Order: sequence, then C-alpha cells, then structure tokens
Amino acid sequence: MTDTKQLGTEAQDGINRLYRRYAVWLGRRLRPHIGADAAADVVQETYLRAAPYALSDIRHPKAFLLQIALNLVRDESRREGRRRQSQALQRPAEAEAAPQFDQVLLEQVIRSMPQLYRDVFVLNRFGGMTYPEIAVSLEISVKTVEWRMSRALEYCASRLDL
Repeated sequence: MTDTKQLGTEAQDGINRLYRRYAVWLGRRLRPHIGADAAADVVQETYLRAAPYALSDIRHPKAFLLQIALNLVRDESRREGRRRQSQALQRPAEAEAAPQFDQVLLEQVIRSMPQLYRDVFVLNRFGGMTYPEIAVSLEISVKTVEWRMSRALEYCASRLDL
C-alpha cells in the first residue's frame, strides 16, 4: 500500500473550486517576486499542500493560500542558500589547487624553454613589454622578436598539450 491518501469527491470538488477561484490571483501575486515559471510551480505546490484541508475549515482562502505559497518560497530560498553555501565551502580547495598546479606546470615549461625564446616570452608576457621595446632592450630586430615569440608559444603549446 502507498502512503498517499485519496481525496474524497467532496474534498476534490472543494480544492478544484479553490483552485479555479484563486490560482490566477496567487500566480499574479508571486510572479513579480520569483518569476513566471517559479510562480506557476509554487501555485501548483500550494494547492497540493492545501488539498488535505477541508474547504469549510478555511475561513480566509486568500490568506491561507498566500501563507502556504510564501512558506514554499522561503523554504526554497533556504535550500538554495544552503546549496550555495555548501558549494562555496567545497570550491576553495578545488579552486586553489588547480591554479597552483597550473602555475607550477607553466613555470617548469618556461624554465625548460631555450634561453633565446624564454627572454622574449618573459619580457612580453610577464614584463608587459611590446615587441619594439623588447627589440630595443635585447638589441635585435622586431622581426626576430616576433620569430622568437612564435617559437616560444609553440614550445609552450607542445609541452602543455594544447
């Protein structure tokens, strides 16, 4: 047997009347705060939560439905907050490890690069110098700087499997 209760015909009629009368109103109340799609979902869930109550026991249907809907929105907001907090706690270890590994790997590749290419690469990528500035600094032509830089990039790509 299942744990679900079947609503009697009277209860089904009551919830159907309640839905037909207030569903559009409830959706309009929720839409500006949580968006159209989420509002439609919350309206459906609200009526599922309201189903066990007898229509005759509900004195203020709008307040009753709105309270259920707001509780659902708050519950979802709390769940989302816990989800984000959990993800934020997990990320630092992963986020710190990857850049450190990448940095060490890049440093090893640069150290193993031939000196001619390494000088141009480091001055450009880490020193922020332009090709003409590098040419003047190393007393070589701009064309030579371009050639060495292309070789340095090829070297990095081949070592990093790019």
